[in-house]
Amino acid sequence: MKYLLTVAILLTTAVLLYAAASPGAVTYVGHDKVGDALVKGGALANGEGFTASGNHRSGPGQVEVHEKETDIFYVTDGEATFVTGGTMIGGKTTGPNQVRGSDIQGGQAHHLTKGDVISIPAGTPHWFKEVPKSVSYFTVKVIKP
Repeated sequence: MKYLLTVAILLTTAVLLYAAASPGAVTYVGHDKVGDALVKGGALANGEGFTASGNHRSGPGQVEVHEKETDIFYVTDGEATFVTGGTMIGGKTTGPNQVRGSDIQGGQAHHLTKGDVISIPAGTPHWFKEVPKSVSYFTVKVIKP
């Protein structure tokens, strides 16, 4: 059942990306660059209405709220405690449509491990609260106009 949910989410993401892509715009990224991005972090592709990147963390981050970006994460290695929702504490605007804070009050904790997919709608506080060793993940950001 978990496999079917993952496939459904990935297919939905593909449909969203296809709808947002410009006609004829094709991006190919070789496995070496993808592997490097999952170890060091880095951009992989972008187009009208989306970005894709590889990410790696060896510790917690800051609370984030993206006002116009829905994040979709696919965990490729490691584990983390990831908190979504609730109320951001100590929020400060750090860029256009971006707010960062120090904590979340009342959110929902998710234990992310290899193979998990999580989607965070635009405007939702989220945070890698605990990263025991490290976590690598593929990110697709769907950007609202």
